[in-house]
Amino acid sequence: MPRAEANGIELEYEAFGDDGAPAVFLISGWGSQLISWHDSFCDELVRRGFRAIRFDNRDVGLSSKIDARPERPSERDDGSTYALEDMADDTVGLMDALGVDKAHVMGASMGGMIAQVIAIRHPNRVLSLTSIMSTTGARDVGGASDEAKARLALPAPATREERVQSSIDSCRVNWGDSEEFPFDEELARWRAEVSEDRCLYPEGRIRQALAMRATGDRTTALRQLRVPTLVIHGDNDGLVHVSGGEATAAAIPDAELMIIRGMGHVVDRRATDRILDAFERLVARVAVA
Repeated sequence: MPRAEANGIELEYEAFGDDGAPAVFLISGWGSQLISWHDSFCDELVRRGFRAIRFDNRDVGLSSKIDARPERPSERDDGSTYALEDMADDTVGLMDALGVDKAHVMGASMGGMIAQVIAIRHPNRVLSLTSIMSTTGARDVGGASDEAKARLALPAPATREERVQSSIDSCRVNWGDSEEFPFDEELARWRAEVSEDRCLYPEGRIRQALAMRATGDRTTALRQLRVPTLVIHGDNDGLVHVSGGEATAAAIPDAELMIIRGMGHVVDRRATDRILDAFERLVARVAVA
């Protein structure tokens, strides 16, 4: 896969589809590599006439590791090395590197937060915003379940086999196991094994978590947005409660909110058509704006 210089670092990315098609930048969540956007999701975007671009955020996968740079940045007052604003600027830097003036930005979980910050900081570069299973950063919405918090507090496994199984077990809690969306263990195992073999980097997860905390509550800034917006959330989300999506849609003027019954903390393959049907309706709004 190619790499591009963006915002002073290098980002590993992969593009699907025609260079001339409308670009959709797919932003991954906390500690997740670009494969969190499944090939089938990207292929379906291409089939619908878009160019799909997925990439590893800084500090994850094959993109730059911040503590490995020649000049390691000093910590901020809150202990973080960077904030979501920096990660948003990374994405815009990738747009610059690929010659994309304006794009649709779609983010999941922390990626949704980054997409929100892109729209806040660079509204002239954003055709539309899609925020999936994300939140505003306000402390009183979008919290994790007690079971999900307990999983996050567990010590790091020592072996590859233990790490893969731990990832699957966490996915089972976060993604849920509903009648509408039974737990997809095949997908969870595939993601865990591929992430392990590409480049597992736990240190980056710590700095990304600090970045989310450093950025804080975006509600006031979201109220100023005039970007066509779609907010999607599952009502069975164990990691980011559905109240996070509801608050996001309530904050952004004229945002559309789609709650998917039974879906947990995952861009579930079985929901791809529903998600992209809603996205195409959003794009149609942009076309007539």
